[in-house]
Amino acid sequence: MQIKAIWTRISKRIAEAWKAGRIQRNSRITYDVIWNLFLFFLLIAGVGIFFAAGAGAGYFASLVKNEPVRSYDSMKEDIYDYEETSSIYFADDVFLGNIKTDLYREDVDLDSISPYVVNGIIATEDDNFETHDGVVPKSILRALMQEATNSETKTGGSTLTQQLVKNQILTNEVSFERKAKEIILAMRLEKVMNKDEILEAYMNIVPFGRNASGNNIAGVQTAAQGIFGVDARDLTLPQAAFLAGLPQSPTAYSPFTNSGELKEETALQPGLNRMKQVLNRMLDEGYIDQKEYEEAIGYDIVKDFAEAKPASTDEYGYLTTEVEQRAADIIAIQLADQDGYSEKDLNKDDDLKNEYLEKAERDIRQKGYQIHTTINKDMYVAQQKIAKDYAYYQPDHWVERTNGDGETETVSEPIEAGSIMIENSTGKILSFVGGRDYEKNQVNHATDTKRSNGSTMKPLLVYAPAMEEGTLQPGSVIPDISKSFSVPGQKAYSPGNYGGTYHGLVTARKALEESYNVPATRAYADIVNLNPASKYVEKMGITTLTEGDHYNLSAALGGIAYGTTVEEDVNAYATFGNNGEFTDAYMIESITTKDGKEVYKHESKSNKVFSPQTNYLMLDMMRGVLDNGTATYAKSQLSNKSVDWAGKTGTSQDYHDSWFVATNPNVTVGVWMGYDKQDSIQTSGMGYSQRNQLLWTQLVNSATKIDPDLMAPSKSFKQPDGLTKASYCAIGGGKPTDLCKQAGLVKTDLFDKDHVPTKADDSLIRQNGKIVLNPDFVKANELQGVSIEQLFPNNEKVQKLIGTAASGSTTSKKSADAGDTVKTSSGAPLPPTNVSKADNKLTWTQSKTDDVKGYRILQRQGDDFKQIGFSDQSSFNLPDTESTYQIKAVGKDDKESETITL
Repeated sequence: MQIKAIWTRISKRIAEAWKAGRIQRNSRITYDVIWNLFLFFLLIAGVGIFFAAGAGAGYFASLVKNEPVRSYDSMKEDIYDYEETSSIYFADDVFLGNIKTDLYREDVDLDSISPYVVNGIIATEDDNFETHDGVVPKSILRALMQEATNSETKTGGSTLTQQLVKNQILTNEVSFERKAKEIILAMRLEKVMNKDEILEAYMNIVPFGRNASGNNIAGVQTAAQGIFGVDARDLTLPQAAFLAGLPQSPTAYSPFTNSGELKEETALQPGLNRMKQVLNRMLDEGYIDQKEYEEAIGYDIVKDFAEAKPASTDEYGYLTTEVEQRAADIIAIQLADQDGYSEKDLNKDDDLKNEYLEKAERDIRQKGYQIHTTINKDMYVAQQKIAKDYAYYQPDHWVERTNGDGETETVSEPIEAGSIMIENSTGKILSFVGGRDYEKNQVNHATDTKRSNGSTMKPLLVYAPAMEEGTLQPGSVIPDISKSFSVPGQKAYSPGNYGGTYHGLVTARKALEESYNVPATRAYADIVNLNPASKYVEKMGITTLTEGDHYNLSAALGGIAYGTTVEEDVNAYATFGNNGEFTDAYMIESITTKDGKEVYKHESKSNKVFSPQTNYLMLDMMRGVLDNGTATYAKSQLSNKSVDWAGKTGTSQDYHDSWFVATNPNVTVGVWMGYDKQDSIQTSGMGYSQRNQLLWTQLVNSATKIDPDLMAPSKSFKQPDGLTKASYCAIGGGKPTDLCKQAGLVKTDLFDKDHVPTKADDSLIRQNGKIVLNPDFVKANELQGVSIEQLFPNNEKVQKLIGTAASGSTTSKKSADAGDTVKTSSGAPLPPTNVSKADNKLTWTQSKTDDVKGYRILQRQGDDFKQIGFSDQSSFNLPDTESTYQIKAVGKDDKESETITL
């Protein structure tokens, strides 16, 4: 039993031991297997990671294989090559505004940016900015995981450096290839630029939504000005936090709509919430303390937003548009010159010119030019208000136009106005009025609209050139008697005077003062073969003359094919104000780059047109226009009547245009009025010329108030040597004789010493004891059949004293008809007799009634008859023979005879 029991215990222990060993052995085997499996999978994972890394590197390499190795210089050039808005300045560096563009941006140094906004940008956009080398790997991995798992939350992985690369070197394309290039270039850029340079570039490039004018803006300086009306250096903490939050979503967070209006409260909330997030980040990063944070969180930022205001192109519409056009012309020539083309090449080839103009316009919108003008801000602003509020334009007229649907509609069109003020010696355009309201009509009537300049052409084309050529002096006597001019190759030309009346023998001075047309045409006919249009007018800057304008006699009265602009007409008159030297008008003083490099500087050049003697004589004649002639109303309305002004009024055919241009020793100012669709501007009430002159004086008076030294100089035009006063006979213009003295026709005027009358006047002779007109004088001046009353209509003493030659070359209607005259009981004159119409001419036998001063001619126009002329002779040139006409005699008391119709 004992042996069995012992064996049993031994067997049991052996079994237990065996079992324990087996378990231990099994455990060891299991451990070995698991460990080996772990090592195997670790090896596999290592190989996989190595393979994945290799594959990733290979893929990354494949993504950037086409990206060129950029030099440091080219990278910096690309970074700084961002669009910057060009700015316009009034004279004396007074800021006007920006050229209209799709994106407004103004460059600023980092030192000129508030630390608040810099820290706010870093805290929210790139909190590792100061320590990373262009990229943050964990941010990139996080962004990749979010992209791989299609996570709803995507935090992005771009540093400020990467964003700079994306905006300036690459594109906004969403792709792995672009991202890979962005990473490579960001790391490289960190070796090219230091942190401050990167930060400064970023602050000038990042978009900030819209400003208070509704414009898209970029760059912190433009944002500070456009959203809060302050410079970037002066931003407060709440303002800076608001701006720092905008780059994440500029459109959503912007406080302004695309029209510049402040958004409604609910639409503002996303931007306000974003501002609070920025403040939280700034607090977490230690840029601000708890007190600053609480004050900023509780601040009402809405009250700091700038008030909505019009863009510069709206507030100064005519000016900004004009400056942009002129600047583009300048830049286009420079760009063409760089490519080997001259200005003449551009003028000969419209396609080439347009190509460079497009390039220039693009540069002006992108390269941040600073365009400095000659325009005086205070004068310009004051004159725009005057033009807009002027109360005497008179009624609109109705015109037919085709609307956008192709339908014809009748619309109301107002009288428009244009004016310009030019400094004589330099050509600076100091101010101008482009029209009454830019929002309603964008046509610049001062610089673009070409219209007949009427009688303002007379000094330019007729009187000054005639004096320069020696054919005329202020005291020269010219017959203001109806005349039909025959010019080879042209139709007969028969100009008439305003009102249809004639004034007999008048001086050139008197003819200019009263703007008589016939004497001006006679004087022009004497010199037209010398081509004064080319020799003088075009040298004064008028560029619109055609070949026909050089020889057509109607040009003497402003009847030119295309007309001229207000700018060119006034610029030509500035020649008289500049002692006979023409200086081309200009508006752009200089153009500089955003770095301050001057790329253009205007240089004024003057060219002699008239001698000082001719120039002064012309000025002296034009003084009389304001003192005694058609512009006395203008002088009466001036705030300073002592200023030495000399000028000329003008009216075009059918009263379509009214002009007044005048110069003083410093400046020249001109005003035009008329309808865009030409029509008569005559109306009841104040006359059209007075309305124009009153606007002129209001513009001048406002400028005088602003700069009296410029506008109201105490000095007068200085009379040069070579001029003298001399007497002449007011019949033939020669040296006075005893007969002329007896007739009381000796006058005195200013003459060029080389053209003082030296030959005795031969217009009068004594015949049978009486003073009579010399038949040779009558014939030489084509005065046959003209009565003494017609030659001296307002001088009864002369009419009684001077008889007619025995040849009967000149007859007195009084003497001839004295025995036959008849008076009616009503006092009205008898009508003319033997009235006939043939060959575009109306002829008649004069009324038998004494004291008839002339004959009124009317033409049927629609249902009514309208006066087309007035004649004190026995014939009248008609526009055609098909129309129906009326004629009636007019007595000196203005009573009319019965009407003869044919």
